[in-house]
This record gives sequence, structure tokens and C-alpha cells, in this order.
Amino acid sequence: MEIFKKIMALPMLLFLALLSCSSGESKDEPIVENTESKLVINAEVVGTTSQLPNGDGSGVVNFKINSNSGTSYKVIFGDGQTLETTTGVFTYTYTSSGTKTFDINVTAFNGLKYLNSTKSIVVFVASKQIWADEFDVDGAPNSEKWSYDLGAGGWGNNEPQYYTKRLENSVVKDGVLKIHTIKENYLGSTYTSARLQTSENFSLKYGKVVFRAKLPAQAGTWPALWMLGSNISTVGWPACGEIDVMEHVGNQLNKIFSTLHHPGHSGGNGDGLTKMISTATSEFHTYTVDWRAETIKFYIDDTLFYTFTNNASLPFNQNFFLIINCAIGGDFGGAIDPNFTSSTFEIDYVRVYN
Repeated sequence: MEIFKKIMALPMLLFLALLSCSSGESKDEPIVENTESKLVINAEVVGTTSQLPNGDGSGVVNFKINSNSGTSYKVIFGDGQTLETTTGVFTYTYTSSGTKTFDINVTAFNGLKYLNSTKSIVVFVASKQIWADEFDVDGAPNSEKWSYDLGAGGWGNNEPQYYTKRLENSVVKDGVLKIHTIKENYLGSTYTSARLQTSENFSLKYGKVVFRAKLPAQAGTWPALWMLGSNISTVGWPACGEIDVMEHVGNQLNKIFSTLHHPGHSGGNGDGLTKMISTATSEFHTYTVDWRAETIKFYIDDTLFYTFTNNASLPFNQNFFLIINCAIGGDFGGAIDPNFTSSTFEIDYVRVYN
């Protein structure tokens, strides 16, 4: 009889044990996907018509997220940007020019539960000018756009010039910025020139930069149109990255250098190509960089001649500022013509597009 009672009691004990486990509360309840709710992403590309199926070029997209349980949302727009919001209705503007597909990822949260959904959209963004200097006012370069790097030593390149802010070395005249490199004794240096930059006034992350310029021909001259990472003061060079849109040396007439410098690829080990153009020193030409998260492309007179593959591990995914200068001699400029007295580097305009 006692054995029978023990056998009958065993199922009851098991039931109580299970009941006890199921009624207990976990101290660290995990976030779980909410499969009972729905999440719908509606995306309206502004200006879409039969003729403009991917929008009017503004890049504006109106979003409406429908969820019957979400109280907050995390939105990944597919261009590297993220939004956290408590409303499902908002507008976002894509800025990288061209027609591109963006993969949208939305997570809706409600307490410890979440729901995820994705959607792909195609957006056309027209290229538009965001900054320029046409050099159309005679006198000193526009101080609201340009500052000067001053001094001697060539910033590690052993150049003999002293960079000044005098009108003798940089002046706007007849719609052109003229940088004059002069052989003269000045504050201990034997040459003077100018180096203008926009670090205090303008920088950009991605975009198209177009310079139109005519280059000096004298042996030893080293004109350059280029860009540096805005974080150079904190991380130094080459960690900040350098984009040389155009370099030319008078000792290699009409040979255009376009180069990228970054850790492991600095100095003479930079990534780039050269191109010969027979009239670089006698005619104006356009020198362009089209800089994106995926690629950096270099053009001369709208003809592509070098493509570099960019990626997130490189320093070319942050703000850069513009530089225009003309050095002389040094490690790259080389031997200076003993009969050199002066040269002129002419820049017709600088135009920057999104």
C-alpha cells in the first residue's frame, strides 16, 4: 500500500516542479523578436514620374513606417547614416550624386521585443555645386574662402621657398588666381611663393572637385592642386590621408601626377598614375577628382585615367580641405634652372559638387 501511494505521488511532484519553473521570473529576460506584429516600410522618392522613375534629383525620400506595436525605431539608410526616432514619419535626403540602390533596414522596438524589416529603393541625386571660387574679384584671394600656410622649410620636402601672403606671391587678376614664385632673398630664404588652403573655411566628405589651371614650365617648379584630411593636426600625416588631384614638375614637362597617400603608401610609394598632356604649361586644363565611399576617380579634361578602390579601412572617408600651392626645388621639384627669376601658376576656378 505504501509503495502504491509513493508511485501515485510521483506524477504530482513532477507537475509541481514544472509549475514552479514556469512561474518563476528570469532576472535577465532576453530581447526577443516580436513575430505577432507587422512592420511595413513605405518610402516615397520625391519627384518620381514616368520620365524620372528614381526621383527629381533632390535625393529627398519621405518615409512612413507602419507598425502596430513599435514605440521607437532604428533606421539604417544604406549610405552609412543611421536614425533613431520615436516617430515613424520622417524625411531623409541622400546626398551622393548619381543613381544608386540603397538597402533600408528598420528595427521597431517595444520594450524587450523587436521587429525587423528591410526595403530596397533606387534614388537619383543630381550633381549640384556646393562651393566654388571663380576668382572674379581683383586683389587678394577671398579671405572668407582661403587662408595661408606661411613659412619656410617645405614641410619636410627640403624646398627653399618661403610661403607668404603678399600680393607679390598670390593675387587675383583678370578672373584668374596667379601664384608667383620669385627668386629673391626673403627672411633667410632664397625664393618666395604662396600656399592657399581652406581648412578654416571649407571642407568636404565625398564629392567632385574640379580645378581649371595652367601650369608653370620652368625647371624646378612644383605646382599642386590637392587635399588633406582635416584631422591632420591630431593624427598627423600620412594617417590623415592626402589626395593629390594634380602635381607637375618643370623637370618633367607636361607629365601630370595624380596620387593618393595613406599609411603604407606615402611619399614615393603612393597609389596613383601619371598622364602626359602636351599643352599643360601653355593652355588651361581641368583636373578633377570624383571621390566616393567606393572609388576615387581622377580625370583630365573630363577623361578618366585613374580609378582607386576606396574602403572603410582607409582615411578617405572623412572631411578633407583644399590646397593650392607652388613649391620649387626640393625632393620632388628637383634641380632649379640657374637662370630662374620667376614663374606663374594660374588657376581659373575651383568648383565643388556634391
